[in-house]
Amino acid sequence: MMQMGSRFRYSAILAVVLLVLVGLATQVGWAQRQPSANLPNPNINRVLFQNVRIFDGTSSQLSAPTNVLVIDNKIERISTSPIPVPADLRTLLIDGDGKVLMPGLIDVHAHLFLEGVDGQAALFEAGVEGDALFQQVFRAATESATRMLMSGFTSVRDLAGPVFDLKKAIDQGQLMGPRVWPSGAMISQTSGHGDFRTLDELPRTPTSELSLAERYGVGAIADGVPEVLRVTREQLMRGASQIKLAAGGGVASVYDPIDVSQYTEEEFRAAVNAAEDWNTYVTVHAYTPRAIQTAIRAGVKCVEHGQLMDEPTAKLMAERGTWLSIQPFLDDEDANPYPEGSESRRKQLQVAEGTDIAYGLAKKYNLKTAWGTDILYDPVKATRRGALLSKMVRWYTPAEVLKMATHDNADLLALSGPRNPYPGKLGVVEEGALADLLLVNGDPLANIRLIENPAENFVVIMKDGKVYKNLLS
Repeated sequence: MMQMGSRFRYSAILAVVLLVLVGLATQVGWAQRQPSANLPNPNINRVLFQNVRIFDGTSSQLSAPTNVLVIDNKIERISTSPIPVPADLRTLLIDGDGKVLMPGLIDVHAHLFLEGVDGQAALFEAGVEGDALFQQVFRAATESATRMLMSGFTSVRDLAGPVFDLKKAIDQGQLMGPRVWPSGAMISQTSGHGDFRTLDELPRTPTSELSLAERYGVGAIADGVPEVLRVTREQLMRGASQIKLAAGGGVASVYDPIDVSQYTEEEFRAAVNAAEDWNTYVTVHAYTPRAIQTAIRAGVKCVEHGQLMDEPTAKLMAERGTWLSIQPFLDDEDANPYPEGSESRRKQLQVAEGTDIAYGLAKKYNLKTAWGTDILYDPVKATRRGALLSKMVRWYTPAEVLKMATHDNADLLALSGPRNPYPGKLGVVEEGALADLLLVNGDPLANIRLIENPAENFVVIMKDGKVYKNLLS
């Protein structure tokens, strides 16, 4: 997780997460009592889009004017000829008037429970305590989920955080949010990128208490094959759709330089074997050639970040069909602020300088490339998800960018096989696919910056066949 805040900020947020987990059931009840103006109409089970042009998730051109019928949660029919309107009051007609219908967007590297809370622990500083504090924190988490959906992101792969209960509440219709593929805790070796302890918590003994990060499901420390097996199986037991390990150092990590490689090939293989026993896969946080190559040799299917890779590493990834889940980390307005001259700032610049090289290698070797954000503790940046996607035109055409954030990201989600919590085809507009759809006021293939302003430009947002937003009604 490149976007980590300082050690102080992380400790503060873990305290917040504790409060969230303790009272989740109570707050789900609170959520159920809130106004439901944006919730789907349960009396609608058919939606007919008329006169739309389609970006289907793969093509570089829009379709001719077309009609699309959604029944329940799937796309039933796509036709350039009129589709008869069923004589049924449960059908919603949407006149697209030439607007663009496209698949819902997908973020495959997010931390849904942590992105919406200010890392400066402003709630504590305000002196709010007890239940009132908890309600504010949980409200921020639910607002994060709602904001993601209402920004047009209908699916997310969560790569470290206690999101299982939040996911359940969304799936049960108690909260608004995207489909969630959870990883559970990020698994880390002692001294690794996911070891959030301070030096005064060392050494660990057989009677040591778990760290805050471990107790609340953000990280899990495991050393040696038996521990890696156990912790991997624990995340699967909790409902992980895929497993994440830290394979190398990070930008803000205090005790692991970015060049450090973490975990042996045997330890990686233990996690891979446990995941494969559950018919799913392992992804790893890694920047450097050695960290990436060790993980790939052990059977890891996906690499998060990868900005410091070299040409032999890219060749190996191409040979093995390994996914590169990379984020557009640049030294720009979206970069985390670090003091000039600090070690974290030096590492941040090193990663930013490697981003252009990594995307160049990904294109040269035609790597399976996915897109994600990795936003943490920054509610303002969480409102810029579309802008983080649109900046990808630095390396790709608008059509390639949108294909990556729909069809290609959906292919990565599908790696979880039977552990996929939402069986069905996503990321495309085709008959039989799950109906996660956006109606765009304009042509995003001609002007990708339309996705930066979802409030105005996404006039209809549909997830699982249900309309959550309709400005045309």
